[in-house]
Amino acid sequence: MANKIKIATIGAKAKTGNPGTGQSAVEAMMAHWNNRFEQVWPDEPDLVVVPECCDRYPAHSPEERRTYYRYRGDRIRDFFAKMAREHRCYITYAAVREMADGSWRNSLQMLDRNGEIAGIYDKNFPVITETTDAGILCGADAPLIECDFGRVGAAICFDLNFSEIRQRYEQARPDLLLFPSMYHGGLMQAYWAYACRAHLATAICGLPSAIVSPVGHELASTTNYFDFAVAEVNLDCQVAHLDFNWDKLRAMRARYGAEVSVFDPGHLGSVLISSESEERSSADLIAEFGVELLDDYMRRSMAHRSNSDNVGKTS
Repeated sequence: MANKIKIATIGAKAKTGNPGTGQSAVEAMMAHWNNRFEQVWPDEPDLVVVPECCDRYPAHSPEERRTYYRYRGDRIRDFFAKMAREHRCYITYAAVREMADGSWRNSLQMLDRNGEIAGIYDKNFPVITETTDAGILCGADAPLIECDFGRVGAAICFDLNFSEIRQRYEQARPDLLLFPSMYHGGLMQAYWAYACRAHLATAICGLPSAIVSPVGHELASTTNYFDFAVAEVNLDCQVAHLDFNWDKLRAMRARYGAEVSVFDPGHLGSVLISSESEERSSADLIAEFGVELLDDYMRRSMAHRSNSDNVGKTS
């Protein structure tokens, strides 16, 4: 059945100035984020995504930053949780956090509609100087976070360069990937979405932030005028190659009309099949019409290649 959620991304620039390391710094950061959140509340989002290190002051010296983080503690996270409760939505809190043993992580904490922590992702590949200069240790896992709309995975900034994490998600098949970052990622954004067969929501500090479909199509993006974007996405979807499916897709559209969407991004050879019906899921459609999904087609192609009868002899 259609599984539509509204995602808001806020690619806000970092807060300027140096208001010290105590309560005034915390209050100024809360005011900053309250102002940014106010832009998206009229859209009633189900999820709000913010950039990596969302509550960091670039003007702080390394010593000031650590003092500020220790004073801040969970205050700003708790403010985000209050917003999540009041607006009945999920909010990401992407920030550096101190662990019980005194070590540090660069994390995404997913806050649910009640303001509770639904799950945490720790950046697996901090830039080397994050560890050597700031003591931020590498995360050791890539968990899926269970939300009421589906399963969510994450990658933070430099992570997007490493196939190790992406391949975990390729196996796990999340419904949605989140990418809070300082770095844009360029072509890697669409590649991750396609490889993982998942929607991708990016939130990048001061740079274009977007919501991308599983076939690499940009559904919404921030602009030079607005640092936020909102899009409704349908997570009830499947990716299929056009090979051997043309007639099946025509028959599907002929039978169900507007109750099914077959989106072609062009040049890829694959399409995104989505159920727009409350009566049947995209999996039901695939089964009814015998559509071969992209992953199954790739496995069949590899099996064909592994058959020695189909391989030419080298000269």
